[in-house]
Amino acid sequence: MTTVTSDSDPAPQRTVFLLAHTGRPAAVRSAELLVQGLLRHGLHVRVLADEARDLPLPEAVRAVHPEQEDVLSGCELIVVLGGDGTLLRGAEFARASGVPMLGVNLGRVGFLAEAERDDLDRVVQRVVARDYEVEERMTIDVLVRNGGSDGEPVHTDWALNEASVEKAARERMLEVVTEVDGRPVSRFGGDGVVCATPTGSTAYAFSAGGPVVWPQVEALLMVPISAHALFAKPLVTSPASVLAVEVQPQTPNGVLWCDGRRTVELPAGARVEVRRGAVPVRLARLHHALFTDRLVAKFALPVAGWRGAPH
Repeated sequence: MTTVTSDSDPAPQRTVFLLAHTGRPAAVRSAELLVQGLLRHGLHVRVLADEARDLPLPEAVRAVHPEQEDVLSGCELIVVLGGDGTLLRGAEFARASGVPMLGVNLGRVGFLAEAERDDLDRVVQRVVARDYEVEERMTIDVLVRNGGSDGEPVHTDWALNEASVEKAARERMLEVVTEVDGRPVSRFGGDGVVCATPTGSTAYAFSAGGPVVWPQVEALLMVPISAHALFAKPLVTSPASVLAVEVQPQTPNGVLWCDGRRTVELPAGARVEVRRGAVPVRLARLHHALFTDRLVAKFALPVAGWRGAPH
């Protein structure tokens, strides 16, 4: 049966989910302005109940608890106000729901953000007009085994940026063996290993000495952290590869961090396997700028003296 909507029928309700770092005064003020703009154009706004208590919001804004099944039901977009940590928190909601995320940077770098605080009016206009594109960013799935490749699975997780195996005790190195596609690569002691996506190549993996990988490239990265070894170089592998980090039984216990937000202690002799994630994170894009330009702008790279053709 085909449903025909007449001109007299009410327009479908449009809802935006807002996530903000309410510990920052700038985020509180930005959230207030953003909500006012969206409501003025007839859009509905939904926020988390614990954040609603810290925001000066009108009664029209619906507060929800994160445990509710319908937190993002009917939402067309997640707008995140904050720094990289808040954006990664928003990515958790985006991955679980499939709703695209639009980041407004209130922090220092904000590679995942699409706009800055001064762009709020334009953000409202573009959201109201649905004038944005959506791209999918690759994630990684993480499996922890208690022992070797045939060990019992004890934990599963995921990450948009990276999964890092790190030492738990500062005074001792973590002894690991790295593996790609079922074959050993190197054994070394150090602070740990970062397994990252192209999106995460500008985050922790970059700080550990890894390469910058353009988001359009499908690949996995393995970057040692402060390795005490002759060969412990960053590796870039196929997106179909399976990376593994085996913590040696005689070494102190390590910890697993996923996107710097979720952590779990690793049992002695643990094996951490990383593969391409089954579920991507969808990002809303306002700009068509090349990633090269974003890289230069975010890292404030010196390009004076360049004599190429203007873009």
